[in-house]
Amino acid sequence: MVKQLICLFKLRIGVVMMLTALATMAVTPGRSLTGGEMFVLALAVLLSAGAAGAFNQYYETDLDERMRRTDDRPFVTGRFHKGPLWLGIILILLSAGVGGAAWMLNGPTAVYIFLGAFFYAVVYTVWLKRRTWMNIVIGGASGSFAVLAGAAAVSPSLEPVPLLLALVLFFWTPSHFWSLAIARHDDYVAAGVPMLPVVVGNHRAAKVVLANSLLLVSISIVPFFYGMSWLYLFGAIIGGGYFLYRNLQMVVRPNRHTAMNSFFASLIQLVALLSGAVLDVSLLG
Repeated sequence: MVKQLICLFKLRIGVVMMLTALATMAVTPGRSLTGGEMFVLALAVLLSAGAAGAFNQYYETDLDERMRRTDDRPFVTGRFHKGPLWLGIILILLSAGVGGAAWMLNGPTAVYIFLGAFFYAVVYTVWLKRRTWMNIVIGGASGSFAVLAGAAAVSPSLEPVPLLLALVLFFWTPSHFWSLAIARHDDYVAAGVPMLPVVVGNHRAAKVVLANSLLLVSISIVPFFYGMSWLYLFGAIIGGGYFLYRNLQMVVRPNRHTAMNSFFASLIQLVALLSGAVLDVSLLG
């Protein structure tokens, strides 16, 4: 049951969004949050992301059952049964996350948390995923809202560094997800989802990933010129350089192996970037 719930609420994605919000909170100039407020921020982001992830699976069961990567999800297997109960649970989780942030933190934080869930559950899942290869580009903005939520909890008037980190997340998401889509090309063909590799082929998609990642890494360096130190710059360059290396391998040989290496390298890049940011503040701030 626990494994099924982790899958349903996409807790791994939720944890990434939660850590992203907390890291941005740490590097944003402003008031210091209490331990309780930090807990509320983390829980609000996690609950809202979980609600959006569960709605994603609720809405697209028909797609999930046609893809080997997702055909063991609980709504597909029948372990959980779709119905008003689950929609109610999803709504309660979202309301708890957004309401808790509004009550304990501030209105802008709550709005950003809501927009993060809305962009993933509605803009991406309902409006765009089945219609256009731009689905993950526009819908992927949900990750940027987690960054903005973390910053707004400290200072509702957003500073340059959090805005730049939000832009980093905006460009990180397509490179991250398109790498997975190249690796799972046949799944998306079977499901009829117009992900970029399905529309233009793996080789052209890999080139687009590389171009997008070059822009991503370039933007990730800019916070150094707005007050972040060499520790942040080191994390941005090391993580970004490794991600670009894996992207180049995927361009040369766009197969499942190199694409999955690129996918995991995107996670390493994000961890290196956020770790550098937090260490910057913790050790030199």
